[in-house]
Amino acid sequence: MNLLPTVPLAELSPAVVAMLELIPLTVAVVFYWHRAMTLSWAGRPVPVWRQVSFGFGLFLACLVLFSPWGYLAEELVIAHMFEHLIIGDIAALFLVLGLTRSILQPILAIRFFDRLQVLANPFVALPLWAINLFFWHIPVMYDAAYGGALLHGLEHGLFLFFGCLMWMPVFGPLPTPKWFGPGWKVVYVVVVRFIAAILGNILMWTQVTLYENYNEGHIKWGISAIQDQSTAGVIMMVEGTFLILGVLAWTFFEAAKQSTQKQDLMDLAYDHGVEIDEARIERAVKAGHGDLLEKRILAGDAGADAGSQ
Repeated sequence: MNLLPTVPLAELSPAVVAMLELIPLTVAVVFYWHRAMTLSWAGRPVPVWRQVSFGFGLFLACLVLFSPWGYLAEELVIAHMFEHLIIGDIAALFLVLGLTRSILQPILAIRFFDRLQVLANPFVALPLWAINLFFWHIPVMYDAAYGGALLHGLEHGLFLFFGCLMWMPVFGPLPTPKWFGPGWKVVYVVVVRFIAAILGNILMWTQVTLYENYNEGHIKWGISAIQDQSTAGVIMMVEGTFLILGVLAWTFFEAAKQSTQKQDLMDLAYDHGVEIDEARIERAVKAGHGDLLEKRILAGDAGADAGSQ
C-alpha cells in the first residue's frame, strides 16, 4: 500500500514546472563556463563576445520564463506570442552565436550526440523547426499547453531547442554541406521568415477566435479575442522583419570578414613557406580561430588543426 501522496504530472503547479525548466538552463550554464575555463587554461580561450552572447541568450530565456511576464502570457495571446518569439527566435540565436566546436567537443565525443550533427543540415533543421512551430499553434495543442503546466514547460523547451537547431546551419559550429555558403544562408533565412510569416498572417487576418482560454485576460485588459490574436500576428511580423534585416546584415559582413581573413592567412602561409590546406584555413576562420592559426603560421608551427578547436 502506497501511503505517499501522488500528483499527476499534468497537474504539477506552475512553480514546480518553472523549477524543472530552470534545471536544464542551470546545467547549460555550468557546462558552458566550465568548458570555457578549461579551454582558457589550455591556451584556447573562447572569444569573450561568444561567452557574452551565450550568457545573454540564457538571460533572455530566464527573463520571459521566470519574471512577471510569464503571468501576463497567461492572460493575452500578445504576451504569449512575445514570450515564444523571445525564446524560440532571439534567445536561441544568441545561444548559437555563443557556441564553438571546442565548447561542444566533449558532447560530440559521445557517439550518440556525434551522430546528431546531421540535425544541423539545413534540409533537416528547417523542416523540424517549421513542424514544431505550427504544431504548438494548432488550437487544440495551444489550449492543451495553456491548461497543463508540464506540457507548457515542454512547449517552451522545444521552442528553444528547435530555435537553436534552426539557427545552427547559419551561425553554428557544426558542419554543413559544402555548397551551403553565404548566398544559400541568406536564402535559408529568408525561407525561415517566410514560413513564420504564414503563421503571422493567419493570426492577423483570421476572423475566427483560435484560442479560447483568454476570456478573463481580455476582460481585464479591455481587448477582444480577435484584436488580441491579430495584434499577436502583427508582433510576429514586425519581429521577423527586424530580425531578418539584422541577420542578413550580420551574414553579409561576416562573410566579407571571413573571406578577407581567409585570403590573408593563405598569403601569410605562402610568404612563410608553410604548407597548409585551404579547407583547413576555412575551418579555422569559420570557427573564429583565425588569429590562433595566424600565430602558428608565424611561428612556423601549423601542425595542430586550429579549425577543430
